[in-house]
Amino acid sequence: MYNTCAMQHQNLFVFDIETVPDADAAPNLTGIESTDVGARRKAIEDYHLAITDGKNAFPRQPFHKVVAISFLDAEIGRDGRTEAYTLRDLRSGGEPGFGEKQLLQGFFQYLERHKPRLVSFNGRTFDLPVLKYRAMVHGIEAPWLHKSGEKWNSYGYRYATDWHCDLLDVLSDYGASAKIKLNEVCAAFGFPGKFGVDGSMVAGMIDEGRVQEVRNYCETDVLNTYLVYLRWQLHNGTLGRAGYNAAIADIVSFIESATAERPYLGEFMTAWGVASGNTFLLD
Repeated sequence: MYNTCAMQHQNLFVFDIETVPDADAAPNLTGIESTDVGARRKAIEDYHLAITDGKNAFPRQPFHKVVAISFLDAEIGRDGRTEAYTLRDLRSGGEPGFGEKQLLQGFFQYLERHKPRLVSFNGRTFDLPVLKYRAMVHGIEAPWLHKSGEKWNSYGYRYATDWHCDLLDVLSDYGASAKIKLNEVCAAFGFPGKFGVDGSMVAGMIDEGRVQEVRNYCETDVLNTYLVYLRWQLHNGTLGRAGYNAAIADIVSFIESATAERPYLGEFMTAWGVASGNTFLLD
């Protein structure tokens, strides 16, 4: 039923998530009795500091609560050995009041319908494992994710970049060279990177009810990831130069048409102009 090993994916799904430590898991993990969310988060961080000899307070994947899932959808066109991409949507999943379970259900249902090529930055190590763990917390099924394709050609196979291209993995030659941050790649390539917000600010923003701002920030990370992906596809020959410039022009057009209702995209465009010297297309 799920064997799609000969599939040519029809669209890209570039995604990113934002999370906060799962305060609900703190009592079971640490024995903390306090009901204070801040105290519980700190207990989770202290636990992870303890098990890493004080080196890393960042929680392991099961102990992240998903507060935003943002994605970019682009149609894949093909002409022989080259591809072309047309941006169709950039948004965050769920309605304003949706909880984690509803966000996850929407995510997995969307992917089951479309079975796209996944594109991420550190998605294989962090985002997708978190999404899978949290789906299991809520009892959400996703058999298609595990049973589509075949052993060497599937979402689960690390080197099947036509199914899931984790740019952090690919750009480091799967660990042969240093793994660098998305913001660092963007700085080198003349893309906006992060501006105004970073991941360390998300928990505080969520506590203040600034969920939409977190989603906006997450969407700009998705745009940065897409820009890096386009440059990678140009470099490896999957995308021709004309196709690259067309995809960039498509992004600019999308942003220009959406800025009135989504001012943060205008800020992204301004930051992109500064980073690139107002040179968006390649000669």
